[in-house]
Amino acid sequence: MKATVEQLAKIEIFTSLNPTELERLQEHTAIRSYRQGEVVMYEGDRIPEKLYTLLSGSLRVAKTAAAGKETILRTLFQGDIFAAPALLGNGIAPATVTAETDVEVLTTEREFLLAAIRENPEIALRILAVFNQRLQQLHETVHGLVSERAIVRLARFIHYFGVEQGRKMADNSVCLEKRFPYYQIARSIGISYEECVRLFKKLKPFVSYSRGGKIIVLDWEKLENLASGDEID
Repeated sequence: MKATVEQLAKIEIFTSLNPTELERLQEHTAIRSYRQGEVVMYEGDRIPEKLYTLLSGSLRVAKTAAAGKETILRTLFQGDIFAAPALLGNGIAPATVTAETDVEVLTTEREFLLAAIRENPEIALRILAVFNQRLQQLHETVHGLVSERAIVRLARFIHYFGVEQGRKMADNSVCLEKRFPYYQIARSIGISYEECVRLFKKLKPFVSYSRGGKIIVLDWEKLENLASGDEID
């Protein structure tokens, strides 16, 4: 199934294209659906020369060490592009991408994407901006793993998803839209499952964690202070 012009127009890197350009690009797109838990690509797979964009749902990007330990690098949401080596590198998937929910993935043929870039170079600038942001996030993650306390990394994780991926107010508290099991948080910030459980107990005065991965921030200011590296009372 091909993408519609309306779907393409909602993707940030294509917002500078006019309707005619979108229609030309549309002919070289495809949409594939994946069920929750299904693997979109495995680390080490050779991937076709395409631009990969998440149209709906969420994806988990993870790497597995030689010893078998999995580290979750990031979670992708609607509108995110991924699998950069398919466009700019050696065409080998650097990580395993798994559907966290039912998802739809849009692919755009590289050859025709480059043709669109030649007509509208702003597309390339937007793509580079996304990859630059990813590099900065990776740098911050590595820096945090080396120099920041685990409880600060946990606070930053909660704060990031509260700010970037949705939250709602409930009785003067902030409830994260997305739910996170302990194992996913632990693998995202480089700690063990057991340590993650212990850290949430330390945060209990201002962060509530309940079964099913529901996180409620009872005192957003205290969370922000801890995410900035301040000591907790």
